[in-house]
Amino acid sequence: MTIIIIVILIVLLIGAAPAWPHSRGWGYYPSGTLGIILLIILILILLKRI
Repeated sequence: MTIIIIVILIVLLIGAAPAWPHSRGWGYYPSGTLGIILLIILILILLKRI
């Protein structure tokens, strides 16, 4: 389960990078969403839910 979460987070990090011309106008939305997901996962890990 942990390996799957790590792989998904790596894919999201690569996808959130504004490296492509079509994604430069997105602003902070992808990285903000990724930050919220990371925060939720961190809280669940600290509460021993995962």
